[in-house]
Amino acid sequence: MIDRFKQAVAGINAIPVTPFDERGGIDYEAFGETLDFLIRSGMETVYPCGNTGEFYALTLDEAKAVVSFAVRHAAGRAKVVAGIGYDERTAAELARHAEAEGADGVMVHQPVHPFMTDRGLVAYYRSVARSVSLPLVLYVRSESATAEALREAAAEPNIAAVKYAVNDLPAFAKAVRLIGDRFAWICGTAEKWAPFFFAAGAVGFTSGLVNVDGGRSVRMLEALREGRFGDAMAIWEDVRPFEELREARRSGNNVSVVKEAMAQLGRSNGVVRPPIAPLLAEEKAQVRDILRRWGLLA
Repeated sequence: MIDRFKQAVAGINAIPVTPFDERGGIDYEAFGETLDFLIRSGMETVYPCGNTGEFYALTLDEAKAVVSFAVRHAAGRAKVVAGIGYDERTAAELARHAEAEGADGVMVHQPVHPFMTDRGLVAYYRSVARSVSLPLVLYVRSESATAEALREAAAEPNIAAVKYAVNDLPAFAKAVRLIGDRFAWICGTAEKWAPFFFAAGAVGFTSGLVNVDGGRSVRMLEALREGRFGDAMAIWEDVRPFEELREARRSGNNVSVVKEAMAQLGRSNGVVRPPIAPLLAEEKAQVRDILRRWGLLA
């Protein structure tokens, strides 16, 4: 089970947006259309309740409902890895819910606690891992998750992968060399960083871009797998303006850029929940220019 799961995440890990209606509720019809778009684009693994899915803006009941819907709607066409988090008991509760609903795995968001030690983080991972039999992906967003801490977490047999979202390549390479292929290593900062993480040992990357256009991401993955680094970097140059716009405002634009692009393509209304804000007019114009350059918008 773990080996099959590791194979499934060794590729593009698609993070779908969570569409909201004009009143701020979840638009499940639009969410189903988003999942269908991702699956048609070749995405084999989708992560409801990821960061691009605005996990921290969802209530716990909504998070559970989003996962349940994704599992039912995907209906085996793609692996479903449910984002879970908050305190250890809530994370375990969300993990058990995902398992009961038929999810293929869970992704453990890094705790948002203001104080954290590596030993405490390992204890958190251990507690959640032991609450279910599902494979776990650890979402690393802090230097607190040291290579040594991740090696200790590897003692839990159902921890299968690490989504590494700290853009510290020497630290990432150290972890890969220390732990090896016990984990499937995923670049957690998308296409902009994927080529560099692959050089250091990653076998997959996450993507929010695929909500807009999956073709560029698929071509980048193929180039990286085949060792065509020059081709991968040409795609990197093509998608870099989009990803840099997402990184603006300390990555506060991450979701807004994706939803705005989808809106301009007629596949979203662009609604986000606070504390995220819609793009400014000049930022929307930048999105429009990128879509036109890509040939997606007339």
